[in-house]
Amino acid sequence: MTGGALQGRIRISTLVTMRWFILVSQSAVLGLGIFGFKFDAPWAACTGVILVGIVVNILTILSSPRSRIAGTWESAGHLAFDLLQMASLVYLTGGIENPFMIVLIAPVTMAAASLPRPQIFTLAALVICAIIFETLVHQPLPTAPGFTIHLPDRYLLGTVLAILSGLLIIGGYVRYAAADAARMGLALDVTQAVLAREQRLSALGALAAAAAHELGTPLATIAIVAKELARDAATPGAKEDADLLIAQAARCRDILRRLTDAPDAASDEVHERMTLLQLLNEILEPHASLKSVRIEAIVTGLPNVTAPEIRRRPEILHALTSFVENAVDFAGSEVLVSARFDADSVTVEVLDDGPGFASDILAKLGEPYVTSRAGVAGGRTNHVGMGLGFFIAKTLLERTEARVTFGNSKPRGALVSARWARDTIEASKFYAGLEIAK
Repeated sequence: MTGGALQGRIRISTLVTMRWFILVSQSAVLGLGIFGFKFDAPWAACTGVILVGIVVNILTILSSPRSRIAGTWESAGHLAFDLLQMASLVYLTGGIENPFMIVLIAPVTMAAASLPRPQIFTLAALVICAIIFETLVHQPLPTAPGFTIHLPDRYLLGTVLAILSGLLIIGGYVRYAAADAARMGLALDVTQAVLAREQRLSALGALAAAAAHELGTPLATIAIVAKELARDAATPGAKEDADLLIAQAARCRDILRRLTDAPDAASDEVHERMTLLQLLNEILEPHASLKSVRIEAIVTGLPNVTAPEIRRRPEILHALTSFVENAVDFAGSEVLVSARFDADSVTVEVLDDGPGFASDILAKLGEPYVTSRAGVAGGRTNHVGMGLGFFIAKTLLERTEARVTFGNSKPRGALVSARWARDTIEASKFYAGLEIAK
């Protein structure tokens, strides 16, 4: 995954900007050494190294559009140049004795955040060679006139080990964080696509209801006129045509009635409300014909507490349906979907009597590309996941302010729970808020 998620997506403008930053920093330090501390060093050669970097950066700007994304090896080439330019400057100013030696790991760190492994390993090998070379061969450390510094060999060895450790730790840290961010970004894109699809389906249902409402009157008029034509028909053929028109109008009315009978096909306040039992029945409907597993829906609540009507939301329907699908795949013989309510909260739980979640993935469930279907080619639902199902469902529910938890029940079976504060899910509170806003 990490190799595919990070494919050298570095723009030329980024490489140019970072190089300008390096060159300006080098120039500032060089100026401070010359005019501030009066250090004795080969300043002419150091200035030449900086000028080479400036020329290369100008040529890069002139030869390529800044918005272009560089290829992987092209990016590695730019970073290798920056590494060698910095190494040359460090060589002239004390090598391993120079505390600025640490900047040599910067190009490798940037590669770790953006490039595939071959380019990272190439740059890492280059910086290791540079560190070894700077340790063995380098110019004297710049000092004030008449003042010399001699660092013990053990100290220099410790410096080498510290830089190499920093290269490994910082590079690995950045690589892991960048790969994880790329995976999370891809998974969130998939989640957004799923939500957009559910919202489009909901919008289509509302459009169908509106069409049914608008077409009802003209269809009734057509039916009345067709009956009059049939009654006054002068020939058998004309009466037959009129009867056909009546039959087709009746068929259209039946189709429109089925559309308006579907609770999720309308967008008005009445049809946007649903009881908890209606919610459970709707998420269980795709598995109603399944014979190998008994699926049961239960709604319970505290005495003297009115059962809530909740808002129909595609996020909730899709997510809970996904959890039920997973439970059906792994259940032994039974899946229980329960809804509980009290004065403050509403909780929906999906419980199966299967083997439960594996201990090694239970703590990671809800993260992208973590799947509970390891070793399963397909279940009762003929669905094979890639580890995104739980992440998408959890993300969708959390967008509705739900608190989602995963666990195993006793003696066996998996348990998924989603809990909402009653105010966030109850339809009456939502529509009352809209009225106040108006």
